[in-house]
Amino acid sequence: MDGTRLQDTARQRALELPGSEQVYPFGPEHEVFKVRGRVFLLMTELEAGPVVTLKAAPIDAEALRESHPGIGPGYHMNKRHWITLYPDVPDAAGADADLVHELVTESYRLVVGKLPRADRPIDPAAFGVRPSR
Repeated sequence: MDGTRLQDTARQRALELPGSEQVYPFGPEHEVFKVRGRVFLLMTELEAGPVVTLKAAPIDAEALRESHPGIGPGYHMNKRHWITLYPDVPDAAGADADLVHELVTESYRLVVGKLPRADRPIDPAAFGVRPSR
């Protein structure tokens, strides 16, 4: 997935999430999405091209980095709790739209889960979870 499509896919999903707001606190080159004032997605452009940085549970972040060459430690973020998705990494398994959608949703759920219950726009335990078959 090229960088533009990567960011467009992440942006589209972020804008669908309840209580999500798009802001530019670090200037026009850094697009940030927050829920109730807390960051769950950042987008910018690096030498590698447009990138997406998301919150992830530490165990998931490690597994994602190991299984997807296009996913690395969070750029300028806590490397244990954040991941960065890079575009068009050679020999990458490929960050397809479904994976990006899932990672944005999980980042959002993690951040909402840390909010006081009264401030949560959704129930993080149930939101975005696909029912068992």
